[in-house]
Amino acid sequence: MEIYIKLFEVLFPVFFVLFIGYYLGKKNSKIDTTFITTFAANIGSPAMIIYSLNAEFITFEVFKSYFWYYLIAISCFFVVGVSLLYLLKVKDIIRELPPLLMPNTGNLGLPLSLFAYGQSGLGVAGAISALIILFHFTVGVFLADRKFNFDVVIKSPPFYAIIISVILLYYNIKLPTFVENTSSLLTYATIFLILMSLGIALTRLKVFSFNKALVCSVGRVILGPIIGFGVIKIFNLNGFAAGVLLIQCSMPSAVLNYLIATMYSSKKIVDSVASTIVVSTFMSFITIPIVIFFALKYFN
Repeated sequence: MEIYIKLFEVLFPVFFVLFIGYYLGKKNSKIDTTFITTFAANIGSPAMIIYSLNAEFITFEVFKSYFWYYLIAISCFFVVGVSLLYLLKVKDIIRELPPLLMPNTGNLGLPLSLFAYGQSGLGVAGAISALIILFHFTVGVFLADRKFNFDVVIKSPPFYAIIISVILLYYNIKLPTFVENTSSLLTYATIFLILMSLGIALTRLKVFSFNKALVCSVGRVILGPIIGFGVIKIFNLNGFAAGVLLIQCSMPSAVLNYLIATMYSSKKIVDSVASTIVVSTFMSFITIPIVIFFALKYFN
């Protein structure tokens, strides 16, 4: 019974805030989320990276290990994604690959890991999220634009937050209390705002090709955690860090894939990316509770 109570405690706050955003988006279709996007990209996400990677459990070795473990998982996502898109006879596989490659480890993965495993869980989730953020602004832009745009990386505040955090981890430097308190406040504010924003986004993104989106979503939220479990077994991982890895592998497609697609891809590609994000997110409302139950039961 205790594990079911814990599961409810993990899921309810996340889904409740998501529902608030969805309700507000349905009630007012013109609600402006520009402030949330700007705040999250320039202030919230960097603060969240710095705070999560300053968690007590996180060392440079832990960061490095789970950075590489998740990179291996992403390589598997790549193989699965290319295979599924090839079977679906998609013409532009490269541009339609990002939703299968880069899950929502920030908006959903961070708060779920935090509520499941506390500050230590947030730290491991932060290491994984840092990798995905790097991928969005490098590989994600490259896949969408067919060329590497170094300016995007240079102008990205999260990129500098990752560099600062890695330096602090490497030299085992703890943040001053006032910086830790400030980044903590900004982190929790950001988690609330981005969950709200995700709920609102679900009312605006449309599904244009349901069958294709369904197959891609299966690859993301069902095959994703299977790949995560495979990495855990191959490297004999255990404890809460393994649970966080499993949770992060099970996340639906990130909304940032859509934002990048709108900047660099055709409308047809944008519509396809949006479809996968919407379907995978709604499917994850069923799959996430199952994955988190499994994680809490076997990786604690």
